[in-house]
Amino acid sequence: MERLLFLGLGGQEILFIALIVLLLFGGKKIPELMKGLGKGVKSFKDGMNGKEEEKDA
Repeated sequence: MERLLFLGLGGQEILFIALIVLLLFGGKKIPELMKGLGKGVKSFKDGMNGKEEEKDA
């Protein structure tokens, strides 16, 4: 069975985790959570790029 590179989880494990998240938060909250997560990742990347630019200067 092929394993995914993300923390060594396979397809069944990821599906199980997604089901648990769906049950905990409901279908309407998941897009809001993903939007917030995306903004956080973007902010983190922007912060890291800002630090790299400061090093170069």
